[in-house]
Amino acid sequence: MAILNLFKFVKDQVAFPAGHVIFTEEETGDVAYVVIEGEVDISYKGHYLETVSSGGLLGEMALIDNLTRSATATAKTDCKVVAIDQKRFVFMVEETPMFALEVMKVMADRLRREHQKLESA
Repeated sequence: MAILNLFKFVKDQVAFPAGHVIFTEEETGDVAYVVIEGEVDISYKGHYLETVSSGGLLGEMALIDNLTRSATATAKTDCKVVAIDQKRFVFMVEETPMFALEVMKVMADRLRREHQKLESA
């Protein structure tokens, strides 16, 4: 199941121009985002971590703990995203249980990549 397929026809998409900071590390988060079009760079303390492109998910930890962001997200290109607040997240999990597994997969993949970086350093 591709996350993009669940959200590409959602009408409340938000457009961000290239260079726009979508969220910053240390700010409190309460929504995640699915990238519908374009690319978003993720960084931590000014260090590039990854680029999230169409179909990707960012800010997903906010759906789980509502704590401060662990990274900064900046539109690399003009992009469109769909915000997922906790209400939408719960609805998606109820209607499409595999969505929860997709979110957990994204989190696990990011954690594994960070561990690999630490081990190779």
